[in-house]
Amino acid sequence: MKPVGVLDPNLPKRMARGVCALAVMTKAPQAGRVKTRLVPPLTPEEAAELNKCFLRDRASAISSACSRQPACPPKPRRRGVGDAGKIDFKPEANASQSEAATPACGIAVYTPVGTESAYTDILPADFSLLPQRGDKFGERLYFAAEDLFKCGFDSVCLIDSDSPTVPAANFAEAVELLSTSEDCVVLGPSDDGGYYLIGVKKLHRDLFEQIDWSTERVLNQTIQRATEIGLKVELLPTGYDVDDDASLRRLRNELLLDVSRKDVAPCTQEFLRELAAR
Repeated sequence: MKPVGVLDPNLPKRMARGVCALAVMTKAPQAGRVKTRLVPPLTPEEAAELNKCFLRDRASAISSACSRQPACPPKPRRRGVGDAGKIDFKPEANASQSEAATPACGIAVYTPVGTESAYTDILPADFSLLPQRGDKFGERLYFAAEDLFKCGFDSVCLIDSDSPTVPAANFAEAVELLSTSEDCVVLGPSDDGGYYLIGVKKLHRDLFEQIDWSTERVLNQTIQRATEIGLKVELLPTGYDVDDDASLRRLRNELLLDVSRKDVAPCTQEFLRELAAR
């Protein structure tokens, strides 16, 4: 398989106008470094594999959301040897205007640098990578948005990788909400008081500062920051994170016992069935 291309925000802007970045925040799925709150009941290796499944399902939903939009993405063209792994989003010479005006594109904003090969068999072919910057969580979110805007995206959605049951329709709705002329922030609430998505049309540092990250106050504090700076707030349907034993049991019950959910998060569902059979 071809390696996933890496975006460089320091290069001249190359994105077509009107493109929204649907960017999932991710840590390379290495045993002992991801989903550690699920160990136990899982082993470190099982937790890492579950993380891979979450990411595959999340990336698939994002790709589906991109394909629901009325235009097709420009075909990425890899540059020469000196820029190995980088992606050039300049449309093909024979592409029509509608083909070049894609409204959404899938990105994985990853850490640590040097783990790019870990994503080769996880992400769809239409995805690109972008390295994370910053130390604290709020800094990583802010710098991810900043770098994506530098890449030329018109709007940015930062998406978690911990809520695999959020449907593609939610991401497509976020793209639509951000396509309006009015400045706003789009939030996908999680039922633990956080959010699984934040979408912006402009860079607003205030949205990522003075937030009590990893608490039940994140969503309300973010809405408060948006109100203080005069931003309209748009809310998506609520989802839930899977980051402890209780939420893992909830996910198992939803995916393995509810027949109406048989098409939801297929990679995660298959892995959970394998675990249950052991």
